[in-house]
Amino acid sequence: MKSLVIGAHLLRDDVEPVAQALAVGDLYLSAVDIENDQPLGDRELLLRVAAIRAKLLDVATFVAIRYGFTAGSAEEAQWKCAAHIAQWRRVLTAHREHVEMTLKTAAAAPRARPDRRDFTSGADYLRALHDATQSATADPELRAAAEELIEPLAIKHRWIHRDEKSVELAALVPRAQIDAVNAAGAALQARCPDVPFMLSGPWPLEVFADDHE
Repeated sequence: MKSLVIGAHLLRDDVEPVAQALAVGDLYLSAVDIENDQPLGDRELLLRVAAIRAKLLDVATFVAIRYGFTAGSAEEAQWKCAAHIAQWRRVLTAHREHVEMTLKTAAAAPRARPDRRDFTSGADYLRALHDATQSATADPELRAAAEELIEPLAIKHRWIHRDEKSVELAALVPRAQIDAVNAAGAALQARCPDVPFMLSGPWPLEVFADDHE
């Protein structure tokens, strides 16, 4: 048996009884027990973890841990997380009542993904892939409208290049502003009806989890 870790939390009460709590330093990891041979890509497990994440976020904001983080014991979890505990405590203390909302849209003029076979050097291929990803930009009208409607509701915001085909606006917002952000999304859709996008959230801390105040 091993633990599949979901997130890092400020208090034990933020985790229990929704999930198992593993103490790491003065923080707590939420986790679920799984068999050692349990495939992490199993659909039932993915749905189970997603439901637990949602319930945990209803209790308090937490730092999302990348899916696939497992530990065979509390000691192993402590060892794996030791370098991050101080930063997690800072961000959880500063943003306990804040959540992330994301707006994802297709790139206005996406560049083709580079073909690895066209490069003799792995480093050159990675640079080309990075350039293709960073060159992705949102539709100018959508971006301007999003900055007008959503960004004033956010404590922080950041445009992110996930890949060469899409761009994402991540916003850190107070829980009290979630409905306002959703309303802004509806207004954005009315203003830019021909530009597809997806507004989603609330989510735990991920994009802003490494920020230093």
